[in-house]
Amino acid sequence: MAYTSSLHLPKHLLLPNPRRTRHRSSVSFVPVAAAAAKASGVNGHAPEKQQPPQPNGKPRINGVNGKKGVNGHKGVNGVNGHADRIHLSVSTGSGGSQDGSGLRVAFQGAPGAYSEFAAKTALPGCDTVPCRAFADALAAVERGGADRAILPVESTMEGTALRNYDLLLRHDLVVAQEINLFVHYCLLAMPGVRAAEVRRVISHPMALAHCGRALARLGVDREPVEDTAGAVEMLRSNRMLDTAAIASPRAADLYGLDVLAHGLQDESWNVTRFLLLSRPAAAPAAPPADADAKTSMVVAHRGGSMAVLLKVLSAFSSRNINLTKLEVINNEGDGGDSAAAGARPPVMILDTSARGAPTLRAFPHVLYVDCAGAASDPRVREAIQEIEKFAVFVRVLGCYAADSTIYDLQ
Repeated sequence: MAYTSSLHLPKHLLLPNPRRTRHRSSVSFVPVAAAAAKASGVNGHAPEKQQPPQPNGKPRINGVNGKKGVNGHKGVNGVNGHADRIHLSVSTGSGGSQDGSGLRVAFQGAPGAYSEFAAKTALPGCDTVPCRAFADALAAVERGGADRAILPVESTMEGTALRNYDLLLRHDLVVAQEINLFVHYCLLAMPGVRAAEVRRVISHPMALAHCGRALARLGVDREPVEDTAGAVEMLRSNRMLDTAAIASPRAADLYGLDVLAHGLQDESWNVTRFLLLSRPAAAPAAPPADADAKTSMVVAHRGGSMAVLLKVLSAFSSRNINLTKLEVINNEGDGGDSAAAGARPPVMILDTSARGAPTLRAFPHVLYVDCAGAASDPRVREAIQEIEKFAVFVRVLGCYAADSTIYDLQ
């Protein structure tokens, strides 16, 4: 038997007030024709005065004209009719030595992918390196073709992207930074094409799934492709006049396409968390012990999963350390029948502490843990040392500045 379970504490993502995000009974995406008047802004938001960027070049979150930050917007009709949507004005002004100038960031997909925009938001001055697959992005960092790789690792709609975490564990890379991006889906088409002329929609399978109700209402065929930006690139290069693509509003600008509809996603609160990875020797300096930081680690064991879980929780709770993520991967493999029962294969973890060359080791039971605090904090260090006494294997994946801000491409 294989199962996964997760616990995400509120500090990880700032969720809107559930009383103010009730769903309408029908899909209510926002066609461009219905919001042609510029005064109405995007998806019902009134235009706001753009703020100057922060010192690191990142956009500020809400806070316009003295308003509060998260959920500080006046209740207006947002994506799919939901209120309380965070709206940001993205600016990539110069950020000095902290803006990533000179860094090369590898991402999966074509130019215009959400991962590329997440990289540019985290490090506005960086140069991006498109890669065909996530594994290629990590390999680019290992062989020196890039300084960072960016991976989406979890979202509010899909939970944890376990395959990307598994990729991270197979490589000798560390987490250098995190960023949370609001994913805003648009329906894009060739210039002059009207929504009524669209017979097919192409995009990444996850984007198609996230927009299922809106696509059902449009009555179009769906065709999965490798990524959202790749769909836009295909649409443009083949001049497909009966086809639209689901991608970001920035991709529309980049490829010169028309936006037929904004806010196509079924759920208005659609946030993806990305991690930026680097080689250990090239990682930024670890945050000091008193900084607002996170430490990510993986704890592996071979049996007694509930007892290990309780001991891990005790190691942190006894020292008053908050957990911002706890993901449990359990594979109760029972030989040949386990594959037929749908069991996950063992998780492969690169043991970088092994003598000689790093060695891949297989574990059926794994816990992914993010805790609040720097690895140099004595409490965090003591908690890890306690866990090492009963766990088969512990690997710290990185220590980095905590960033709970949610950025938007609008």
